[in-house]
Amino acid sequence: MKRSCYNILIDFLQGSSWALVIIVSALLFIKMYPYGLFLAVFSSFFGACLGLFFVIFFEIAKLQMKKITLLEEQIKLLKEIKEKL
Repeated sequence: MKRSCYNILIDFLQGSSWALVIIVSALLFIKMYPYGLFLAVFSSFFGACLGLFFVIFFEIAKLQMKKITLLEEQIKLLKEIKEKL
């Protein structure tokens, strides 16, 4: 399957978002741990939510691009069927 430039870019950005989730949650946990375990876990979770938002955003973008590709294939097939009839 041929991958477009957009797919490569979206995959890269999604991977960067996962890295953002891991780095931000780890840094917030380490920085907030001296103030208490509950605060460290809560701030780590809150920091991870930002990165997870971007992960979901880019996943939806990939799904929409795949949907457009499938619709184009269906339109092509329907036109072929119409010509045969």
